[in-house]
Amino acid sequence: MKKGFTLIELVIVIVILGILAAVAIPKFVDLTANAKTSATKGALGGLRSAISIFYASQAVTGSARWPSDTTEIQNAMAQGVPANPIVPTTASTVILVTSADVTAATATTASTAAAWIYSSTSGKIWAANDTSF
Repeated sequence: MKKGFTLIELVIVIVILGILAAVAIPKFVDLTANAKTSATKGALGGLRSAISIFYASQAVTGSARWPSDTTEIQNAMAQGVPANPIVPTTASTVILVTSADVTAATATTASTAAAWIYSSTSGKIWAANDTSF
């Protein structure tokens, strides 16, 4: 008597593995998008905190104001401006500074060359590619 698997048994195992892969791959792809969204939210939270700390430190000295340019935001961040994972690599740390109030509408229509949209008059900052956070 020979030991081993028949061709039918091997085909059944391959079919089962194929079905499992077909179910698992879409879930993995969705996790990648969720991870990028979560990383963007985390980076945005760090930027908002740094901007608020800058404002508070200016208020203590008697001249409460928001950061007026990218350099002041970078100085407020201990390790520089975090990258926006959803934006292409070449522009992932670029901040578009505007004197207009930043809203979801202006963040949506912003230039794709920037990762973050910041209003120097209100201190609000948004991710340039998603207005849900």
